[in-house]
Amino acid sequence: MHIKTKQQLECALYVVATPIGNLSDITLRALEVLGAADVIAAEDTRNSKHLLQHHGISEARLLALHQHNERGAAEKVIALLQQGQSVALVTDAGTPAVSDPGAVLVAAVRVAGFRVIPIPGASAAVTALSASGLAAPHFLFYGFLPNKSGARRTALQALTEHPYTLVFYEAPHRILECTEDLLAVFGAEREIVFAREITKLFESIHRCKLGEAMEWLHNDANNQRGEFVLLISGALPHEGLDAEVERTLHVLLEQLPLKQAVQLAVKITGAGKNELYQRALLLKSVVE
Repeated sequence: MHIKTKQQLECALYVVATPIGNLSDITLRALEVLGAADVIAAEDTRNSKHLLQHHGISEARLLALHQHNERGAAEKVIALLQQGQSVALVTDAGTPAVSDPGAVLVAAVRVAGFRVIPIPGASAAVTALSASGLAAPHFLFYGFLPNKSGARRTALQALTEHPYTLVFYEAPHRILECTEDLLAVFGAEREIVFAREITKLFESIHRCKLGEAMEWLHNDANNQRGEFVLLISGALPHEGLDAEVERTLHVLLEQLPLKQAVQLAVKITGAGKNELYQRALLLKSVVE
């Protein structure tokens, strides 16, 4: 049997994707790089030690690099590169610099004139999308929404007209209020996919209409646990309100109760009452 000797890496920053749950979901190339790198910059060195030991990599030098120290740690990485060493970057799960630390380091390394080499692998967003059954040809990856409801609804409102599948990350302690905001902004007919604990022991992927989502979450407390990828079906093509009609409705809603604003908007613009009323409900829910 041929036994591969430890390879010699060139002096560069290797951006290495690691598993998002199941420790077997790592590429052979990633293992080769992690086994050969002079230093591994890790978001949480304890988590990374567990992964490395699982795959028989026991002698790695680890350097902590997370969101609170990334700029300072970047200087240390550049100093290592200047000494001719190779550095691998990993996060707790998935691909570095995608809703995780790493972008600041990558930018700094490029400015310093060193090569950045991506080692592709697991990504929670793409994994969830592949199992969602949502057939839109395009998707928009947003990542984490704002923590507070008002800011979250404002962010969601800017996405309502996109025809793309929308991809969000969410934590378990915010899943209920986040889903309420998704329902308020996008309406009951849009579809949502809850991809929970992907590749882990209690993985579940559930697809339903947003109008049914809260019931599903409350049916079983386990449905609210774990790390989530949320996918929302894109907006269907429609003519929408004329820009001037939309502006008029906005102005009236700032000054008047909803029903009165709609009635006056109908008289001023001649637009349909039902269409204006539905649009006003959406706009009002976002503001509140």
